[in-house]
Amino acid sequence: MENGTALTSGFVVFLIVAGAIVLFFLGVRVVRPTRRGLIEKLGKYSRFAQPGFHWIMPMIEHMYVVNITEQMVDAEPQEIITFDNLNAIVDAQVYFKVKPDEDSVKKSQYSVNNYEYQIVNLARTTLRNIIGTMTLKSANSERDKINSGLLKTLMTETASWGLEIVRTELKQIDPPKDVQETMNRVVKAENEKVAAVDFATATETVADGQRRAEIKKAEGIKQARILEAEGEAAAIKLVNEAAQEYFIGNAQLLRKIEMVEKSLENNTKVVLPQDADLVNVIGDMAGILPLKREESKGK
Repeated sequence: MENGTALTSGFVVFLIVAGAIVLFFLGVRVVRPTRRGLIEKLGKYSRFAQPGFHWIMPMIEHMYVVNITEQMVDAEPQEIITFDNLNAIVDAQVYFKVKPDEDSVKKSQYSVNNYEYQIVNLARTTLRNIIGTMTLKSANSERDKINSGLLKTLMTETASWGLEIVRTELKQIDPPKDVQETMNRVVKAENEKVAAVDFATATETVADGQRRAEIKKAEGIKQARILEAEGEAAAIKLVNEAAQEYFIGNAQLLRKIEMVEKSLENNTKVVLPQDADLVNVIGDMAGILPLKREESKGK
């Protein structure tokens, strides 16, 4: 009887120890550095769980783990009617994160229901309000303005949710297909216009360069002729000075000599009369009195 009682007591102790061990492991919780935990006891907030080891009472306490790293949600493509009554397909992305302090983590769980879903809907509504006041052209050219407006609105509206809106990015603004084709044709025409203007400018530049080159060439020829004329004038002056100094009163005779000299330089043929002396012929050409022949002694 005593042996049976001892066995029963030992089994009970074993069950208690085993149950305690199982209960201990069931209550073990480990929080990673990228997470924060909220521990509730019987449905009421109890304490905040920092990264590390934690133990909760199974079935009495429950831990909710919250991701505090940066996350991204897609606002999903939607049709928005612009100010000029065009249906544009618009999509955007929102980057956010839960602040790591206890109060912010609590707000992300107790102040808003499913904050990711709420951010998506808020972003879609904000985009409709912003782009609805803009033309399609201005919406495409002022993406920074749209991003700034979306970011500002989200930061204001989520201030009580314990979130930090990091940035927003406008993913796409696509016009209707027919409008896109028209815009492509306009862009192509503009590019062709710019190319034509550039070609005309280049052609004009080449023509201007050629014109300047011709002007320079003409100026060079002109200058050469001026220098040549000045040289001839200087030569004539020197000849006149020499004539005045050495041939006073014989300028006409000097001119005739020069003419004879030039004639002989050009290989001019001279026909001599019969029985004429060469010296006298040249003298006649130059205007010099001929030499008298000595009369034969027999006369």
